[in-house]
Amino acid sequence: MSGKTRSWWGWGYLEDAVAGPEREELTRRTARMLPGADLTVHEAPPVGSFGVGPSRIHAPRALESITSQDVRDRLAHSHGQAFRDVVRALLGKLPHVPDLVVRPTSEQQVVQVLDWCTGANIAVIPFGGGSSVVGGVEPRVGDEYAGVVSLDLTSMNQVLEIDPTSRAALVQAGVLGPHLEEQLRPRGYTLRFFPQSFEFSSLGGWLATRAGGHFATQLTHIDDLTESLRVITPNGAIETRRLPGSGAGPSPDRLFLGSEGSLGVITQAWVRLQERVRWRSGASVAFADYEAGVQAVRALSQSGLYPANCRLLDPMEALINAGSATSALVLGFESADHPVTAWMQRALELCHDHGGVLPEPARYTDTADQGARTGAADTWRSSFMRMPYQRDVLAAQGMIVETFETACTWDRFDTLRAAVTEAAEDAMHQVGATGIVTCRFSHVYPDGPAPYFGIYAAGEWGRTVEQWDEIKSAVSDALIAGGATITHHHAVGRDHRPWYDQQRPDLFAAALRAGKRELDPAGILNPGVVIG
Repeated sequence: MSGKTRSWWGWGYLEDAVAGPEREELTRRTARMLPGADLTVHEAPPVGSFGVGPSRIHAPRALESITSQDVRDRLAHSHGQAFRDVVRALLGKLPHVPDLVVRPTSEQQVVQVLDWCTGANIAVIPFGGGSSVVGGVEPRVGDEYAGVVSLDLTSMNQVLEIDPTSRAALVQAGVLGPHLEEQLRPRGYTLRFFPQSFEFSSLGGWLATRAGGHFATQLTHIDDLTESLRVITPNGAIETRRLPGSGAGPSPDRLFLGSEGSLGVITQAWVRLQERVRWRSGASVAFADYEAGVQAVRALSQSGLYPANCRLLDPMEALINAGSATSALVLGFESADHPVTAWMQRALELCHDHGGVLPEPARYTDTADQGARTGAADTWRSSFMRMPYQRDVLAAQGMIVETFETACTWDRFDTLRAAVTEAAEDAMHQVGATGIVTCRFSHVYPDGPAPYFGIYAAGEWGRTVEQWDEIKSAVSDALIAGGATITHHHAVGRDHRPWYDQQRPDLFAAALRAGKRELDPAGILNPGVVIG
């Protein structure tokens, strides 16, 4: 749709990569933050240097027209978009590559693929936009399969029906975020779901990973926007009933939300729509004391105001991404129905009660065309959208730039933050990486925040993946020990499995395995994610 070229090894479009003065300034800033870091630039190797072998399997004649054996295509489907994925591609180390990429255009073709792969003992990995950061689309499935198929759903990308009375839409799962919004916009609707990966992730991917969107309170997860699902499993199709809510036993939708393609392939869903926003307000509130900022956010989360944006940045996070040396709360409200001035004013009163000050006045808009955005909050928003591109550049210069996210109750946050910071700093010291740990809230609830931690460290080129793995392992141990979740919205995949296995109750794991045996008797669907 864009006319641009997707990077096969890193984030986004090649034309939008950080380059020129932007890259020079990013390198200077990094050198100031971490003096002595070796910021030598390393380029991605050519596709032909990976030594990808021929496919071990051959598609049936009926599927040949939708099947690709192209090496670049296979490499692009061999990894997600985590730091470790990007660095391994830069190092020419992508050992797990699918044999074929298959792009069905209909549900019937999905059925054909699953029937073929079940009978031929071929692993099938459902693939949307490929933005997984937890190894969820990596064909790391072991040696017991005859081959691996990457089932790319992006050709199934249409809004099939809109119900204006109930304000819902039936949408094919392969549609990427921008194309979905393009189809809804002429009718005056939006899904209002904008994860950072929005441009390069699909509805099916959001559903399969229980993704979280940009909005910080209320309707934060795709779960909240899901009315019903249609799923194709190796043992048949399942279509749930469209309902606004139900108390009829355990929810079948909930079985597949977050299952990461291990139980079935989500092919379409009825999703709840919103009218497009007209009124907005935004502000950036500064706190000289970070703990006071935390208390202000807790008060906001329990006030019933439900801000659309409520992200507290610690001083280092604010300095890196917003240019401020004090804690900053990025605050916003929006509505399609009414002005939001009163909501913002009350929120600012709560912030003032906890020592928050406004470096610049709050902004209010009342027009469908918002025009240019200005202010500290919008500086952070722009930085937020450029973060993945900047991550790629720094990763190619020997930096360890990665995040880990979680959620906990308010009473545990202070202890958890201290434990995570200590674990990360100790691990960086152990692996010989000098760096810093930052924290921001990505989402907040009345009973707790979703802290999003960042690592910026000077690594050793050629070892940065191993260094990060040690840091990630130490932090993950601290999260589980602290009573937090291993992931709030990044999913389980293969990378989080050891800690997810500790988090979930054993009997629930047994129930999941029983469900897997019934839905996928041959065990071909995305082996290794969520359940063994």
